[in-house]
Amino acid sequence: MTVQDTPDACAPKAGCWGHDVKFDGASPAYRRVLVAVIAINMIGFIAVVIGSLAQGSAALAANAMDFLADSATYAISLWAIGKSVQVRSGAAVFKSLSLLLMAVSVLGYAIWRAATGQPPEGSVITGLGLFGFAANLAAAALLLRYREGDANVRSVWLCTRNDLVHSLGVAAAGGLVWLTGSRWPDLVAGVLLGGVFLQSAVSILLQARAESRSAAQARTL
Repeated sequence: MTVQDTPDACAPKAGCWGHDVKFDGASPAYRRVLVAVIAINMIGFIAVVIGSLAQGSAALAANAMDFLADSATYAISLWAIGKSVQVRSGAAVFKSLSLLLMAVSVLGYAIWRAATGQPPEGSVITGLGLFGFAANLAAAALLLRYREGDANVRSVWLCTRNDLVHSLGVAAAGGLVWLTGSRWPDLVAGVLLGGVFLQSAVSILLQARAESRSAAQARTL
């Protein structure tokens, strides 16, 4: 077997052996990338959660929750690599449910802040939003070649890609808070981010279920 025929050499490409095989993450290079991305997200969580608690910002709370959830779910992805389709699909389902829980939490916090909160500092929100964007951009650059794969691998890319949009939304909300002196741009951003979490959860869940059904059908043939 030549180096071109090894799984690690062609892992990121679907069907590289002439079959429609989705990359399952079973590559030392991908494992190293995941470890680096987990570290980036933990640093992002610590920085943004401090700002969120200090400012009482719904948008920053959503961004902090996003960093924390990503760290946890990427660790699950790392653990699931090399395991059976059922285990990997189950890990993806767990991640989709965690995104759903996060969406509900963020929406609930935004509603509570709408009723009780004061406007946060727009400049702080914008600054941390741009910090989050830079962190997610670094993670996305590492994951770019691994953007296609099974539900477990694809969920990592989708979450990171979405995080780039989230962070820009947070930065924009901070600018609007600063311009208007109102808390509503921050609250709207929190609600919108919660909606994105919900959409991602549904997408990952549907792919995981489809892969699980396909594996079950293959076993019956």
